[in-house]
Amino acid sequence: MLRPLRNFWQRVSEGIAIQQLWAQLSADARASYRFYAGEMNRGLPEKAYARKSFPHIVRGLFWAMALKLSPARRAVLVIALVLLFVPSLHFGWRGGEIDLEGFHFWGGAALLLLLALELADRVTMKRDLEIAREIQSWLMPSAAPTVPGVDMAFATRPANTVAGDYYDAFFRPSGRLLVAVADVAGKSIPAALLTATLQASLRTLAAMPGSLVELVSQVNRYACEQSLHGQRFTTAFLAELEPATGALTYVNAGHNWPVLRRAAGSVERLEAGGLPLGINGALPYQSGSTTLAPGDLLLIFTDGLVDAEDAAAHDYGEERLLPVVDSIGTAAAAEALKRVMASVDAFVGATRQHDDITCLLLRMQ
Repeated sequence: MLRPLRNFWQRVSEGIAIQQLWAQLSADARASYRFYAGEMNRGLPEKAYARKSFPHIVRGLFWAMALKLSPARRAVLVIALVLLFVPSLHFGWRGGEIDLEGFHFWGGAALLLLLALELADRVTMKRDLEIAREIQSWLMPSAAPTVPGVDMAFATRPANTVAGDYYDAFFRPSGRLLVAVADVAGKSIPAALLTATLQASLRTLAAMPGSLVELVSQVNRYACEQSLHGQRFTTAFLAELEPATGALTYVNAGHNWPVLRRAAGSVERLEAGGLPLGINGALPYQSGSTTLAPGDLLLIFTDGLVDAEDAAAHDYGEERLLPVVDSIGTAAAAEALKRVMASVDAFVGATRQHDDITCLLLRMQ
């Protein structure tokens, strides 16, 4: 008897320890609460939310959940709840009395039916998203290009199945190495679609002659045509590297300032550029320049890295990132990036990731 039970539990839990299952459930519950709380706050009258009236909040939570269902499934939910909370009926009819019981069973059965319908939708959508994720992975390099004198590595972790982050590294016709890290506003499918258009436009325009500033301006004009009047803007950091000399020209379009750690230990931030892409098509961009020497390390990242939260909703922040970068020393790019990601993992623990994380690390040899 015990062995079948153990096998059943092994299949249900996939061998994960109770503590880890509880940590996952707690993280899921916190994420779901934040989601429904946001929906509920939009549906509640301002005065009712200010009073924190319990009946109003319960009603708001119910509608925040119910309105996510189709009308037919919404009706099933209401019927199931009625059957669960009204376990029996007692009434008189034609001089007699009639007792109807066992509503709990039918209420549970209706909820199980609703769960089965929602699960089928979820599985279908997940299969489509997995295909979208596979296509998205084709658009970004799986391995860093081989560049004499340059050691490079990158890592990306989507918050959902598909991401709104983009990274790339390839040679332009001039022989200079172009590196790019971008973050489309939003997450999941809408952001992923705009990421694909950004990749296509950047690759196409980078194949034409012109300076980095001209390239960014052209990509910006294209992004403005796809940004729904600035609602879907993109932060980006693009740089051109001359591997033989270490000369680096860059444009920071509203992106997190990359960290440049010199071999001697000093730290610089690369800020020059302008507004994010997709806001103003006539906006001029400025470029910055520096020279990378052997041993210098450049870390480019999206805001999902520094905005990663622990269970108490504290940000990882640059105050934790910079000491990690400083402690990397002479480690290879892949090992250095692994330490950065491990530091974030240790900080957030089992907390669900709420934003895409992408890093590109480059070290001069």
